[in-house]
Formats: sequence, structure tokens, C-alpha cells
Amino acid sequence: MSGFVEKPEPIQVPGLVHLHTGKVRELYRNEAGDLVMVASDRISAYDWVLPTEIPDKGRILTQLSLWWFEQLADLAPNHVLSTELPAGAPADWQGRALVCKSLRMVPVECVARGYLTGSGLAEYQESRTVCGLALPEGLVDGSELPAPIFTPATKAEVGEHDENVSYEEVARQVGADTAARLRQATLAVYSRARDIARDRGIILADTKFEFGFEGEQNENLVIADEVLTPDSSRFWPADQWQPGRAQPSYDKQFVRDWLTSAESGWDRKSEQPPPPLPPRVVEATRAKYVEAYERLTGLSWS
Repeated sequence: MSGFVEKPEPIQVPGLVHLHTGKVRELYRNEAGDLVMVASDRISAYDWVLPTEIPDKGRILTQLSLWWFEQLADLAPNHVLSTELPAGAPADWQGRALVCKSLRMVPVECVARGYLTGSGLAEYQESRTVCGLALPEGLVDGSELPAPIFTPATKAEVGEHDENVSYEEVARQVGADTAARLRQATLAVYSRARDIARDRGIILADTKFEFGFEGEQNENLVIADEVLTPDSSRFWPADQWQPGRAQPSYDKQFVRDWLTSAESGWDRKSEQPPPPLPPRVVEATRAKYVEAYERLTGLSWS
């Protein structure tokens, strides 16, 4: 069992139709047919959306995505139309709401890996492959790969795991041309972002993108949703990188560590929902999101 501990009721706004409640975002459609994405302060771990929010998290994700969209504009168009607050929307949406193009989304999580960890490491330890791609012997947790690899996954519903699949399976599902375009765009964007992050003392170990098509003939492949945030990427401090162990990271590791500690009293293998987070874990997690934003962008979070 998993999902929302307490599923929120969406805010009703005149002129907007609520479409979907995701782990972090609420999705609406406006009268022009555009999408309005609102990033909440919700946080998820172990397939649960937790009952405790992280203050400012939604704004940080939104502003960091906007910064990255600017850095990547020459490589791939994005879905953002406007950052203006929709008429009648609550003031709390300021900085966390985006008006976006309505796209035909490709049902694939486009994952790029430059380092071995997570589910990729688990598969490698069993078969020396990741998503069917053969890798050299001798790699360990945190090893840099010889070159970045495209390791797609199927998109899962809230409370379920994305499932890694082979490139051939993606080609079967969406067509060979679309699969090739997804792979090329994913690796190009990852490589650009990896170099930018490296210049700022941060390793971009892996990340995932979502793409959709604009136009009737699939002429434009567009990046959608969030991009290169601590929720969609593994960022490691470069000066602490040490292959052979779990790396310190700019993400929700404080949350995961506390949930699996004796202090939380929660058994993740049970069907019981996780408990609320203590204030110190909330504060430490928020500080990590802020630090990631400030180190990557060079801007101060206020």
C-alpha cells in the first residue's frame, strides 16, 4: 500500500478546471486551453506522499526549473508560456505557478545516467547491465560511467514505482523515430547540464526528463514538467565524491534517513502510512533545497 497519506483537496479557481493531483503538482486547464502547473510544498519518499510539507519547496523547484530552461533553450524548447499568476488565483501560487503549452506527452521517463547508483547499481550488480546496456566490470556505487547512458523507464501512477525498460522496448512502444529523438535530446541536455553543474562544484549523477510533442505532425519535441531539480535529479557535492559508498546529496536524503530510522517507528514494509516529519528534518531538508538552488544558479534565495 502507498500513495497519499492525506490527499489534498484541490483549490478551485474561477476560469480554471482542475485536471490532476500529482505527487507534487496540481494541474489545471485555463479557458484558452493552456495548462496551469502549480508546484506544492509536498514531498514524497518510498512511494508515499508524506503528510508534512517542506516550506518553499514548490517555489524552489519552479524557479530552478525556469533557470535551467534558460540555460538549455538552444538545445531543446520548453513548455513554459508565462509565469504570470492566473486571474483569481490565490497569492500563495506566486512563484510556483506556470502557464504551459498543452502537449501530447510521450509516456516515457527519459533518464540519463553519468554515474552508477540507485536502481542502475542494483541491476549492474546482478547482470553488469543497466536497462540492457552492458557496462565494464569493476564499477561501484558512485562510479563515473565511461559515457552517459540513456536508461528509460515507464511512467507510474502515484504510489507506484517507475519501471526501467530497454531502449528497444521504448522503440516498440512509441516508434523507432521518437525513441531515437528522445535518446538524443536526453543525452544532449544531460551533457550540457552536467558541465554547468560541474563548473559550480556539483556532480549531476543522473536525471530524468519528460517530453511532449507540439504540433500535429510531431515536429517539435518539447521538454515539459520540471527539469534538473533535486526532485528529478541526483546532485552530489563534487568535493565529497568518493566512489564505493553512498554519496552525500542535495535532495530528500534527510527524509529517507529519518523514515528508516528507529526514531520514526515506521516499518516501510508494512501497510501503515509514514508518520509526520519532525521540525528538524523539515528544516534540514529545506536547507538542502535552498543550497542546491543557490549553488547552481549563483543567486540568493529570499
